[in-house]
Amino acid sequence: MTQVSATAAGMAYIDGRYMPVAEAAIPITDWGYRRSDVTYDVVGVRQGHFFRLDDHISRFRASMNAFRLKPRETDEDIKLILHRCVALSGLRDAYVAMDCLRGRPPAGAPYHPAYARNYITAFAVPWISLLQPDVMARGAHLVVAETVRISARSVDPTAKNFHWADLTRGQFEAHDRGADFCVLLAEDATVTEGPGFNIFVVSNGRIATPDSGVLEGITRRSVIELCGGLGLPIDVRPVPVAELRDADEIFLSTTAGGVMPATRIDGRIMSNDRPGPISRQVHDAFWSRRAEGWHATPVDYAAS
Repeated sequence: MTQVSATAAGMAYIDGRYMPVAEAAIPITDWGYRRSDVTYDVVGVRQGHFFRLDDHISRFRASMNAFRLKPRETDEDIKLILHRCVALSGLRDAYVAMDCLRGRPPAGAPYHPAYARNYITAFAVPWISLLQPDVMARGAHLVVAETVRISARSVDPTAKNFHWADLTRGQFEAHDRGADFCVLLAEDATVTEGPGFNIFVVSNGRIATPDSGVLEGITRRSVIELCGGLGLPIDVRPVPVAELRDADEIFLSTTAGGVMPATRIDGRIMSNDRPGPISRQVHDAFWSRRAEGWHATPVDYAAS
């Protein structure tokens, strides 16, 4: 593989060094790997612009604080690292991740996470979307998983983390049932989220999204802002599973895909098996505002 093709496939940063993403590696003895002791965030780049970069870095820092991770890099350092990963790759549309991992205590130190070194990794790779274009056009098919979401009393869902055992198990349930994605419930049978996305339910022209047990997504925040501007009533509150199953429309939000309509829930067809009018309105408004430069930060391609 030539350096050009390796660079085009993506660039990474690990603990002070830049490299092609295919060469990036972490020690298998680090607790970031062995214990999933990691927090992360993901920001999108479209047409050479980050979307809500400062908001993503702010949430990343809040997640690090929640997990008591303290790398040497400042927020401004992290911002520059992300710019350089994209610039070195030359990508105009990119999926850009930032991680903070816990290493392991040095020899002679107590075998406790408080004594382990913390460090930053990041990478930029070609844009990733959770839905392929044909699935986006017809709408995602969802199922409510039997697997219950990990309790927020154990793992704080507002801090992004690698504790995906429940989401992964739910995805196998969805696969076995011929669906695209699972939706996980809390112990009280209220809706939480899916693997990498927040959920919005439309009933009688009013939108609702769960208020707890979920990552407070940046795209979710953007949708709430958009609905206010569009005059669409929206509530952030508990959403019972019955409301999800009886919804007129459902749509999802995520960095890796934006606003994604759904058309089936547990086999029930909504909106004639095509994205509903409110889902389409929010989807179109989101990408229209993005094209206008909404919350956009130009990538510093000179950072390479």
